Amino acid sequence: MLHLLWFLLIGLAAGWIAGQLTRGDGFGIVGNLVVGVIGAMLGGMVIWLAGFSANSTIAELITATGGAVLFLYLLGWYRRNRK
Repeated sequence: MLHLLWFLLIGLAAGWIAGQLTRGDGFGIVGNLVVGVIGAMLGGMVIWLAGFSANSTIAELITATGGAVLFLYLLGWYRRNRK
């Protein structure tokens, strides 16, 4: 249970950071936080597929933020091109 709480906190922080890094492509504070949690999963999957692992809090935050930025970019692209 504690691991899940830690994962959610890292994801929320990553969503906030990603929202700050991608001004204009954001979804508001709550949307960016949700995107951060999803991005944390995406970032973890990408880094795992690359054969690496995040073994520290900073590495987890960087991985989650990278995933959240990627996810925000993909969602923004989809939102612009769905016509």
